[in-house]
Formats: sequence, C-alpha cells, structure tokens
Amino acid sequence: MDYDVIIVGGSYAGMSAGLQLARARRKVLVIDVGERRNRFAAHSHGFLGQDGREPGAIAAEAREQLERYPGVTWLEGRAEGARRIEGGFAVDLGTGRVASARRLVLAAGVSDSLPEIPGLRQRWGRSVFHCPYCHGYELNQGRIGVLAVSEHSMHHALMLPDWGTTTLFTNGVFTPDAEQIRQLAARGATVEAALVREVRGEGADLVLDDGRMFELDGLFTMPRTSLQIPWVEQLGCELEAGPMGNFVRTDAMKQTTVKGVFACGDIARAAGSVALSVGDGAMAGAATHRSLMFEAD
Repeated sequence: MDYDVIIVGGSYAGMSAGLQLARARRKVLVIDVGERRNRFAAHSHGFLGQDGREPGAIAAEAREQLERYPGVTWLEGRAEGARRIEGGFAVDLGTGRVASARRLVLAAGVSDSLPEIPGLRQRWGRSVFHCPYCHGYELNQGRIGVLAVSEHSMHHALMLPDWGTTTLFTNGVFTPDAEQIRQLAARGATVEAALVREVRGEGADLVLDDGRMFELDGLFTMPRTSLQIPWVEQLGCELEAGPMGNFVRTDAMKQTTVKGVFACGDIARAAGSVALSVGDGAMAGAATHRSLMFEAD
C-alpha cells in the first residue's frame, strides 16, 4: 500500500482527521480540490478559539500545522473514484493515476443549491445564510427573513426570533396550517404569503411580486445539498435522507456501512458547522487509527 490512510477532502473535518493520524505516526495522503463550503463567508463564528476569524485563514493555518508532520502528503486535485482492493482501497486520482491505502476517510463535504431568485446567490455568505448559530448574532437583533423552501423552513422560522424580528416568506412553497400559525405567533414571528421577486440592497431586501419591499438585515434559507463525491454509493456506502439532502450513514465511531471506510463533516451530517466538522474529524481520525491497530484488513 502507498499509504496507511487516504483522506478525500482537506477542509476542517479532513484536516482534523489527518491530524490525529499524523500524530499516531501514520502515513497519510490528503486529497483536496480547494472548495470549502464556507468560502463565501467573510467570518467564521462558533468555533472556540477562532470566533470571528476569516475562514480561509483558519484553514490555511490548519493546513500549515498538519503539513509539519512528515507522514502527511497533500495533493491538490479531485478524487475521481475509489474501489476496494486486496488489503485496502484504491483511489482514482485522474489521468490514469491511482493511490492505495489500507483505510479511507471521506471528508469532501457537500455543495449547496439555492432557490433560483435573482440576487440571492450574490449575497450567499454575506447577508443570506443558513446557520443561525454561525451568523445570527451579528445581525444585532435586527430584521430577519426566512425564505421557505419546504415545510422544514418552519424550523428556521421558529428558531430565528431569538436573533431578531422574524418574518417567514412562504413564497408559494407551503401554507402553514392553523397550528403552525399559532406556533409562529407564540414566538413572535409573522408570515408573508406573497411570492418573492428578487433580493436587492446592501442587506437582503426582498421585493415581492406585488411590488412591496421588505428591508431586511439578513435572510436565512435552507439550500439543497449534494455530495461532493458522487461515487460514494458506488463504493457501497449507504446514504440517509436529511431535510436538505442525502448524507453518508455512519456509526458512532464515524465508520460507514463499508468496513474500513470512515466519513466525517458535512458529508456525514444532516447539518453541521466548522466546530462540528472538527469534532467529527477528530473522532474519525482516532477511530481509523484504532481500526489500523486492532482490525484485520
């Protein structure tokens, strides 16, 4: 085998897994395409010791620390596929190149698909968000909108009054029933049923089809997610359905349904954050090392 472990994905979860393995003096290859999910955000919040820091700076420092370990090799590129071979796994690196390892950690994350509303994508990570814990505090108890994408958006609308004055824009996606209206009212949230035409302004002002405009300090919505490595099912890993999209099923030790394959971070969660990804990665790295020590290939 070329390596003890190949990690597919070098963002927060992948680097955290790699750090545990590097410190266990294992030979590790990290393959990363350089598309962090939070690359659109100016600041990262909620990660102890790094609160308010630029996400790219956190990732760059983490990579520099990881690469100090002599057992770590970093490869910039995309893993095109993986398959089981005798004694481990082979990963297709493209252009005919293949790397092999006894264990595989999937940490490539997910990509987000936003509602097709003019002006929305341009504000993603700046004034349009999906995680209240990551971005709600900075809105300073201001005017917050929730753009519905399904009935699951009720969860957003019921949460966000803790961060500001909240309006749920149902946008023709669903109609809250009497009980849902009661729940929203109890939390101080209001409902607007008109369709949304566009997002404009320095914040995330919504222009409705009837010409009215709601001035907002921030807008929250739930993007659909897709796995960054579409070949994960071909490897044999089972998926679970989450409210935003499928994710890889793992056990408490972050092992997938394929023995010897572990997964961590957003690829293996219904929802996540930088802090959760780092914790997931630490668990996956330690569990992978345990597997190398005590389990047969």
